[in-house]
Amino acid sequence: MKLRTKFLLFMAFLHLVTLVLSFMIFRENKLLFIASEALIIISLWLSWGLYKELIQPLKTLMTGVEAIQDRDFNIKFLPTGKYEMDQLIGVYNNMIDQLREERTRQQQQHFFLEKLIATAPTGIIILDYDYRIEQVNPKAEELLHLEEKMLKGRVVAEIQHPLLQHFANLTSGEARTISINGMNTYKLQLSHFVDRGFPRHFITIEELTAEILAAEKNVYGKVIRMMAHEVTNTVGPVNSILQSALKTDVFENERNSTLQNALQVAINRNSNLNQFMRNFADLVKLPQPVRNKVNVHQLVHNVCDLMSIKAEEKEVSFIFELDEQPFFIAADEQQLEQALINIVKNALEAMETKGSITFQTDAASSLLRIADTGKGITESEAEHLFAPFFSTKKDGQGIGLTLVRDILRNHGFEFSLKTIAPHQTVFTIKFA
Repeated sequence: MKLRTKFLLFMAFLHLVTLVLSFMIFRENKLLFIASEALIIISLWLSWGLYKELIQPLKTLMTGVEAIQDRDFNIKFLPTGKYEMDQLIGVYNNMIDQLREERTRQQQQHFFLEKLIATAPTGIIILDYDYRIEQVNPKAEELLHLEEKMLKGRVVAEIQHPLLQHFANLTSGEARTISINGMNTYKLQLSHFVDRGFPRHFITIEELTAEILAAEKNVYGKVIRMMAHEVTNTVGPVNSILQSALKTDVFENERNSTLQNALQVAINRNSNLNQFMRNFADLVKLPQPVRNKVNVHQLVHNVCDLMSIKAEEKEVSFIFELDEQPFFIAADEQQLEQALINIVKNALEAMETKGSITFQTDAASSLLRIADTGKGITESEAEHLFAPFFSTKKDGQGIGLTLVRDILRNHGFEFSLKTIAPHQTVFTIKFA
């Protein structure tokens, strides 16, 4: 029962009792009875006035409470001229002003935070209290290649993604650097903030590939330039001396033929060493691509024609599953051809004898796939595939895939090299 209802019932009961008592006491004296009735009427009038005086602040207070419940901080009350009432109104109005200012400030901060998260160059994934994904910023969508609607509401540990799988072993505040397929490097970190007294976690994903590649190339570039300089300055004069010696009359005697052959072998080895260093130097001096219109299908056939003799020697067949329509891209034809030659060369070397290399194109998705039936790539090898000087071959220099990586990255093309099944390794290039 409401307070005002209780008050009205009490006043009605009190005046009813007074009315009954006055009738019983003064019924024989009309003047006193009339006077008592007049006093009761005056009392009723005063009680009603008192009721309005007491209830009006409560009604005002309830109106303010309802406004606060509805989060409407624009309702304010005007002074009434009554001291107690005006004090209550003053306190309420001040409170509403502070709440409105605080809400405005929080809205501005929230808007700024939302903009900051949306435009951040770092991928951010915000989780709810149950470790389910609540918000994903555009950079995270780009890095994961997944849309927010595909992630929202899901538990991170249940999502089959090579990046997100690493968060299962992270504790709050811990960071880890990982490499995916030996190509892209990411820094992952799990952190938390306090929301309404409870911790909420968020994930940050930062791509370090460009910075690491730049630092890596700067280091090995200096080493290669120094080595190439020393080798060239040494090999050139030595070969010149050896060739001059071979032209002398000393070697006309058959007894010196063994020494002559040894000198020729030394010259050949020096030339090979010089070529070896030039290969490294070419990796460092790779120019920026000069883009022109390139027919991908024609480029594939050109590369296959160039590698056909080596493929026949190993009894490897080329299979073409190319789109019927021409497939054109904007690229540096010479550099892209060199990249494809290295890819096909690696595929051939992955097969001891017999097998096939399949070329597939998808112009709608701007894709080229080169699949071979070689021995495949192990998990440990996959982490270092595109690292400079890493090779699984006995006499490999470890620059073939590094050169492919640099050419494709300079073009802005996405690529991957994976063994998806036994004897099925696929190199995929996305040109757009």
